[in-house]
Parts: sequence; C-alpha cells; structure tokens
Amino acid sequence: MTALRDINNQPLENISTEAKEDNLFEWNCAITAESDSPYKGGTFKFTLTLPPNFPFKAPSVSFKTKIYHPGINEEGAICVPVLRDDWKPSMTLATVLSIIQEKLNNPSPDDPFEPDIAALLKNDKAKFLATAKEWTKK
Repeated sequence: MTALRDINNQPLENISTEAKEDNLFEWNCAITAESDSPYKGGTFKFTLTLPPNFPFKAPSVSFKTKIYHPGINEEGAICVPVLRDDWKPSMTLATVLSIIQEKLNNPSPDDPFEPDIAALLKNDKAKFLATAKEWTKK
C-alpha cells in the first residue's frame, strides 16, 4: 500500500504508525506530545482507518488513550475539518497525521467537541493546563 510505504519511508517526528497485520486499511498510531504541549510526557494512541474508497473519502480516527482536550471527545473522535468537510483526495496521509498532531499539541477552544473543556481553556487556562497535565499522568 502506497500510503503506508510513504509514511514508513519518511516518518513523521513523534508519530508512529503500524498497519494491523490482518488489515492494511487499519493502522495503530501514536503521538508523543511535544515538550511545549499541555500534554508533554504523554503518548496518545489512536486508530486510523482508511475507507475502501480512499483517497476519495477521508480516513476515520479514533483515539484509544483518554485525553482532556476540547477537540477530542470521550469516545475518542477528533474534531478536525480535514476529516469531515475539508477532505480533498489529493491529501496525503502524512498531511492528515501532521494535522492531528498539531491539533493534539495545540488545543483550541474554537470548534470544540467538548464545549465545557473549551470554556475552561478560554476562561481559566491555568486550571485547564493543570487538569490536562493530571490526565496525561494517568
């Protein structure tokens, strides 16, 4: 599969990807948070699933590691426009993974999946950061 070969040939920093042995359309992935992220020290696992009609339809992503994040809900879905309405068949999986990594490392209160967490980030950043750090330790 070209997409997996491209990722393996040019790995992204702090992201690991591995296709499941029995299904090349499903990947186990992990992001190690950057040192300036609220989640530093944490590694966050997620599954990336390619639809049968990829690249004409966006992959789906589901985080397996719980994270206190305004853009990632309790079920592990991530709120990233490129995985919804902004998908273009010309996008590479490296681009998608980079966008997910950026979203994880730099939480924003805009376009949230978790409005309460977004409100805390906006109104009491210190409390948000403390809670994010605590969840990351767990």
